[in-house]
Amino acid sequence: MPRYKLVIEYDGTRFSGWQRQASDPSVQQSVEEAVEAFCGHAVRLHCAGRTDAGVHATHQVAHVDLDKEWRTDVVRDATNARLKALVPVSVLSAESVPDDFDARISARRRYYIYRILDRRAPPALERNRVWHVPVRLDHEAMDRAAKALLGKHDFTTFRAAECQANSPIRTLDRLDVRREGGEIVIYTHARSFLHHQVRSIVGSLKMVGAGRWPEEKMGAVLAARDRSQCAALAPSCGLYLAGVDYE
Repeated sequence: MPRYKLVIEYDGTRFSGWQRQASDPSVQQSVEEAVEAFCGHAVRLHCAGRTDAGVHATHQVAHVDLDKEWRTDVVRDATNARLKALVPVSVLSAESVPDDFDARISARRRYYIYRILDRRAPPALERNRVWHVPVRLDHEAMDRAAKALLGKHDFTTFRAAECQANSPIRTLDRLDVRREGGEIVIYTHARSFLHHQVRSIVGSLKMVGAGRWPEEKMGAVLAARDRSQCAALAPSCGLYLAGVDYE
C-alpha cells in the first residue's frame, strides 16, 4: 500500500488531543475521516508526537497508507476540502515516502515552542493560543535558569505521573527563553520528550521569571528527581509542536 507523509497544522483548543477518543473530538479522527471521504476506505494515521488536549501544532507529521497511488497534491487538497468547513486543521503538504518510513519511530528530533503573554490586559485575538500571565516576567533570568536543564538528565521531576515512557532519562538539546515583541517565547528541542515535560519545565521557569524562585533552584529541582518539587503545570494553550526532523 502506498505510504504518504503529511505535515499538519491545527488549533488544538477544541480537541481532546491528537489521539482518537471514544467520545471526544480528536485531531486524528478529524484527519482520518477527511482522508476516508476521498479515498473510500478506512485509514489509520500515525503521528510523530501525540499532543495533549488544547495543544497546537504548526508542524505535526503523520503517515498514512492508502490502497492505491494518488498524486500528492490530490491527497493534500482533497483532505483539506473536507477539513476546512469543519475543524481548524490543515494539511500543509503530502509526499510519497518509502514503506519503512514511520512518523514516530523515524523521527530524530522534535521541536516545541511555548508562548507566554506577560502583560496586565488579557489577550483578545490570541485567547487560547498563549499563556496569559498578568505580571511582567524576567525572561533573562528564565533563560539563565533554563541552562541547568540542558544535556542528558533524569527528568523525573518534570514527568507526568501517568507517563508511559520506559525511562525518565532524556537529552535536552535546546532550551532558550526569548522576548519577542510583547511576549516571551520558549524554544526547545530533543529527540523525544516525556509526557508533560515541556509544560512542567515552563511552569517552573515562570516561577523564576516572577521572582518566586532563585535561578539556581532549577538545578536543585532537577536533581531532586521528585515530581512534588515541580511547579504547577503550564497550561496547554501556549504549547506548539513546531517541527520534526528525519534523517
